[in-house]
Formats: sequence, structure tokens, C-alpha cells
Amino acid sequence: MDKSEKIAYASVLSLLSLSILFLIIFLFLLCRKKTIRSDNEALLPETKPAGLAYSLTELDSATDGFNQRRIIGSGRLGTVYGAVIPTHKNLVAVKRIHPGLVLSKPGFGFSTVLKSLSSSHHQNVVSILGFSEAPGERIIVTEFIGEGKSLNDYLHEDSNPNESAESAVAVEFDWRKRFKIAAGAARGLEYLHEITNPRIIHGRFTSSNILLDEKSNAKICDYGFAFLIPREKSGIFGYIEEGYCKESDVYGYGVVLLEILSGRRSENGLIVKWATPLIKEQRFSELLDPRIVVQSEIKCLVIRLAKVALACVGNSRRSRPSISEVAAILNSLEMEVG
Repeated sequence: MDKSEKIAYASVLSLLSLSILFLIIFLFLLCRKKTIRSDNEALLPETKPAGLAYSLTELDSATDGFNQRRIIGSGRLGTVYGAVIPTHKNLVAVKRIHPGLVLSKPGFGFSTVLKSLSSSHHQNVVSILGFSEAPGERIIVTEFIGEGKSLNDYLHEDSNPNESAESAVAVEFDWRKRFKIAAGAARGLEYLHEITNPRIIHGRFTSSNILLDEKSNAKICDYGFAFLIPREKSGIFGYIEEGYCKESDVYGYGVVLLEILSGRRSENGLIVKWATPLIKEQRFSELLDPRIVVQSEIKCLVIRLAKVALACVGNSRRSRPSISEVAAILNSLEMEVG
């Protein structure tokens, strides 16, 4: 083999080696990209298309000009209307944010936040279907949950004057139903804290923000909306601690459990001061809602529920259980109640 042939042979080998090297690098990067994408997809919840942006005209028409006869509820965030929108087969709820709150946050990225929140879909979370943003207007469209009654309404509303309070509560809101609601709320909050991407802190977790459907399934609403009223305390004092964090949500969940157990209102946090020593001293007869009877076969489960509540409100943030730990216990209690 002469010199020129040797050079040509070496050149071919070099080109072949480079080709193989580039092929190996390409395959490595391709496999790595697929692995990363698969890992990320595993972390994502099952999602639907991002929430739709509705025009103010569409929602005005759907609510008959925001007619008072369409009102199904009202709260600290705004007024809720039952509405029919052509793009949805079922009724929807249209929440019109109070004008004062809109004016206090005129430049905030409302639509950006709502698009992110609309990717949340879970059986114990109220789905956000869309929104509308116009000068002086911020409106949120969500799925329609029965009459829009909250856990707070069922626990604390006045009974039918033709019935005794005791008999009405015993029939409509027995212990089995309360365990179901408590477990469902824990699962919904766990989904927001641990499954959604990005993770969602409720920021205002109260019994008023747990809606109940016709089958008494708990559905968490108004999650992630704390940005609209960051300094407003009326109605949520006693449910939250300073700071916007998961631990504060767990504290609020513990307060809700105390309401479920006792049938009492939060009373700006006084329920925690009242209930904590009763649980620690095992004075459960003084703690539990006197309007309903605790069957002997579930009494021990009710006591365990009280201890979960104590762990949520009685511990420091550092030693407080995560909502995943709470949800695991509540799922077990719900199954044992049957």
C-alpha cells in the first residue's frame, strides 16, 4: 500500500469514527430527553386544556345581565351566579369578584394565575373552567356544585323551625357523613399541595371553602385566590397563621376538623383554645357535637379523628404533619367507618 492509499484509508477511518461518535452522542441525548420528559409527565396531574377566556358580553348574557335571581351565593371574594354557557352542557357557576378587590389589584396577572389554576382537576376540587378580565371586572367560571352550599352552611345554618335542631342534624349530618367529608377535603388539599404542577397553597382554607355536592362529596373551592385579598382577615382569622405556606393550610384543616367534631363555629380561633385541653384530657363527651349520638362501634374512630385535629393545630409548624400524612389517616378512618 503506497503512501497515498494509506492517507486515504486513514481518512476513511477517521470519518467513520467521527460518524459513530456523533451517532452515539445523538442517541444518548435523544434517550435522555425522553427520560426527562417521561419523569416530568409522571409528576403532572391528568389535565385538560387551559381555562377559556370569556368576554364580558358572553358572561353578561349567560347570567341574564347578572340578574339577582341568578345569585346562588355570596362571599368575601364576590357574588356567585348560576349560568348557562353554550360551550358547556351543564350549569356553571360564575363568580364576579367584588369591585373593591378588583380596584385594589388593577395590574396583577389575573389571567396568568387563572390559566395555571385551571389545570387542576380532582374529584375533591372545584374545577375552574374559565375567566373574564375587563376594565373594573374580574370573573371566574367554575363547575356548578349543587346549590353551592358549604360545609359551614350545613354545620352552622339555622335548622328548620318546624323540626328540632337535634333531629334535623342527626338525619342530615351523621358521623359517617362527617368522616366522608373530612377525608374528601384532606384528599383535595393533598392534591393541591403535592400533585399539581406548580404546587398550589390554598391560603384561605376554611369550612366556607368546602362545598358539598348532592352526594356529600367535599369539593375545595377558592384555592390560590389569596392574592386577591392578601390583607383581608375578616372571616378567616383563626383559620390561618402568618405566612403563606402549606403548614398554614394544615392548621386551617385542623380547625375545620374541630368544627366537624364539635358542631361549633371557629369564633376567630377560640375553638382551638376551647378544644385543645378537652382532647388532651380525653374529655370527649364535652367536645363532641351534642346534637348527634356517637354509636359505640365508631366512638374510637371519632376519638382518633380528634387526635388528628389536635396534631394539626396543637403542634409547631416544624412538627406538624403534612397533609399527605393526614389524608392517609383519614382515608383509613373513612374505610373503617364504612
